[in-house]
Amino acid sequence: MNHTAHEATMLMGGNRIIGVGSYLPKRRVSNEMLAQTLDTTDEWIRERTGITQRHIAAEGEYTSHLAAAAAQAALAEAEVEAHEIDLIIIATATPDTSFPSTATHVQKLLGASRAVAMDVNAACAGFVYALHVANALMHHIGYRHALVIGAETMSRVTDWNDRRTAILFGDGAGACVLRATNERTRGILTSTIASDGTYTDLLHTDGGVSTTQTAGVLFMEGKEVFRHAVEKMCQSVELCCARAGITPKELRLLVPHQANARILAACAKRLGLQDHQCVMSVEHHANTSAASIPLALDFAKKNVILEQGDYVIFTALGAGFTWGSCLVRW
Repeated sequence: MNHTAHEATMLMGGNRIIGVGSYLPKRRVSNEMLAQTLDTTDEWIRERTGITQRHIAAEGEYTSHLAAAAAQAALAEAEVEAHEIDLIIIATATPDTSFPSTATHVQKLLGASRAVAMDVNAACAGFVYALHVANALMHHIGYRHALVIGAETMSRVTDWNDRRTAILFGDGAGACVLRATNERTRGILTSTIASDGTYTDLLHTDGGVSTTQTAGVLFMEGKEVFRHAVEKMCQSVELCCARAGITPKELRLLVPHQANARILAACAKRLGLQDHQCVMSVEHHANTSAASIPLALDFAKKNVILEQGDYVIFTALGAGFTWGSCLVRW
């Protein structure tokens, strides 16, 4: 791991994922539809990214609306009422407003009046960061139920005339409900997060409240991001596994940030995993930044039977650079 990056690691169990939910906007934009306005083809996009479609939020449909819909699905699966939630953390780089936080908007939509609500912005690594923070607060403050959401409207910061980035991103949300238990050998066993601001120019938007008073649009140095993503995601997965006393090959599922199918395949190969161990849902919703891991987890749960004792790890790299992993024992 880069020696300039400060790493924060936790090692403790007990906070279990008891509900997962997701939401994708109704409007679906296929590769063929993009090819009508961009110099690209369905084949070109598939070969380079694995993406076939992305979902785009409707006019008047905000990040908070996506987040609340995903949260309601997660709460229903967990059989937990909104008023039982103590903590809401939303990972997003595309908030409804500069302030208040998107989490407070979602708190209002859900009626979760007891909760403490806050946003976390670590770009594509945001969901891992949010889980890390929620896990820490649950252990050290004693919250019983937490709602962790990744939600993005990336279409609002996408340059739809730039074929290098317009093909990559979509909108969506995913959510998990955590419950504190006394089962220290299950739940979130360990997590690690890190960042290195020397790489900010490789993935960024050209706008912001303090600089341009606009949201701006996204820019990315794809080859460099690819290299760092594989290196740093795999290192953090290996670190979490080592601290839990297992090897990556013992994982039931690797649930990586769904950026690009080639990145995911490269990570799986480096970690020595079989195809069935690496979740790939990017085909269906493209890169949804902080929403992609919970979207992928919900996708996996509908297609894979997870049994008690299975090891599942989440990993991501985002703008900043920010990165990290979170190891869960089901």
